[in-house]
This record gives sequence, C-alpha cells and structure tokens, in this order.
Amino acid sequence: MVHKISTKSGTAARCISFGAALLFSSTAYAQNEDPQQGPPAAENVFAGDYVTIGAGVRVGPSYAGSDDYNISPLPVIIGSISGIDFQPRGPGFAVDLIPDKRNAKIDYILGPVAVARFDRKSSIKDDVVKSLGKLDIAVELGGNAGIQVNRVLHDYDSLTAQFDMRWDVAGAHNGMVMNPSLTYFTPINRAVVVSFSLNADYMDDDFADYYYSIDPAGSAASGLPVFAADGGWKSVGASVFAGIDLDGNAANGGFSLSLIGSYSKLLEDAKRSPVTSIRGSSNQFTGVIGLGYTF
Repeated sequence: MVHKISTKSGTAARCISFGAALLFSSTAYAQNEDPQQGPPAAENVFAGDYVTIGAGVRVGPSYAGSDDYNISPLPVIIGSISGIDFQPRGPGFAVDLIPDKRNAKIDYILGPVAVARFDRKSSIKDDVVKSLGKLDIAVELGGNAGIQVNRVLHDYDSLTAQFDMRWDVAGAHNGMVMNPSLTYFTPINRAVVVSFSLNADYMDDDFADYYYSIDPAGSAASGLPVFAADGGWKSVGASVFAGIDLDGNAANGGFSLSLIGSYSKLLEDAKRSPVTSIRGSSNQFTGVIGLGYTF
C-alpha cells in the first residue's frame, strides 16, 4: 500500500527520505476503497500491479545540523508488483514482503531497507564546516518492520507504527541507526489526502563520532573546538503531508501533486557538536513539492 510510509525527518538526509517516501501518496485513498462504495476494480488502478513515477523539488539543510539551505531535485518511484510493495528511502529503497489483505483491519510490514547517506559529502555552504573535509558515502543496509491499523476513526484512515534498523556496510561511519515513526493517514475526499507523522532518530557511538566529533586535526583546520560525540537520540521530529489528485479521482491513477513540510530538533551530542551549536542550528526544516503519475 502506498501509504505505508516510514517518516524520518531527524536530519537533512532523513528529511529527503521522508519526502521521497510520502511523495505522491495521494493515491492511497483508492486502496482502502470499500468495494460496495468505490469504483469497480476495472476502474481502480490499484486493484493489481501499479507504479508511480515522479519528480519533486526539496528545500532543506545543506547537512544535518546546518542553518544553510539548499534546493535539490527529488526523483521518485513507488508501487506494488505481485503483492510486494516498494517505496523510496531517500537515495535508496524499502520493500514490504508481506502482501496486504483486502479490507483487513491490521496489516503487517516486514522487509529489507537499503539507504545511501551523502551527508557532508557535497553542497556544504559553510566554509568552516567544509574545511573539516568531505565525508564518505555510507551505504546502510537493514530491515523495516511495522504494523498498520486500518479504519481507526472512519472507513478510510490508518495509523502506522514502523521501525527501521540499518548498519553501514561501506566503511564510512561503520555504525548503526534506528528510526521509529508513527503516522496517521486520512483522506479528506476522493481527491485530497493528508498525513501527520512523529518520528525519531537514534545513532550509535560510531555514527555520532563520524558526523559530529571534531578531532585535533579538524580543530586546527577549522578553528572549531575539539569535540568527542557519543551515541544517543539524534533527533525528534514531526511532519505533515498533503496529496492532491489533479483530476479529482485518486482511483483512476494519473497525475497527483504532493506537498510536505517537516521539522526536526537535533538532540544530545548532535545538538552540542560545534558543527551544529556554533556553525549551524539544532532546528531543521524541510519542504518538498512534487508531481507524480500513477499507472
């Protein structure tokens, strides 16, 4: 189901993932359509296999903890083939291997996740942070599990709790991240849907050290104080999404417009690090606008 979304807006990189995962979700209303009230299966593009492709524009921090903002493109592909759902995770993907049962009260989510993390690799506007040097690209592999409760307040809404756990296998931060989230999704009418999400990011010591510590050599190059970062809760955040089907009927596919706004607050050593506390901000904002086509 398209609206099985993991929302992680704790850093700039996670905000991209959140935006990509929610982008074009206005089609979700059709998937919970009651067969007695909704369109016949022949008119419902989601009755079988489907794919949504699209592109958007993201405005967000230039790195996790920055107070400088960049504009960047955001390609997206999302869909379901033979009952197996797939969705973007920023520069990466997540797969749900458990097929959903039509009109089920509860759906389960379980599958692999792969994400590439480009934080502080490029597009750093702050010359002081840039003097610390570019960081390597991390490739994080792991799993995603969750549960979705359908028909919470009415026939077409849902409440989804999800949890990601991933490890870097590319030799960048060599650490582990965890991302719990809770999302409420509801249609407003046949053309407009909204969702509201709460989320958090947890980092281990290796991750914290790689992205937030400053060693003596880095201190000499940048003028920032030496700082040793420890793992812990990296951020908490909230997001809102609105999707609009442009012909007024999500069930027939076609074009849709998505709008996303998210806020996250860096915590603990992610907040105390000089790259955040001196050169950036613990308050992180991201916005996404995108256009998708479903067939």
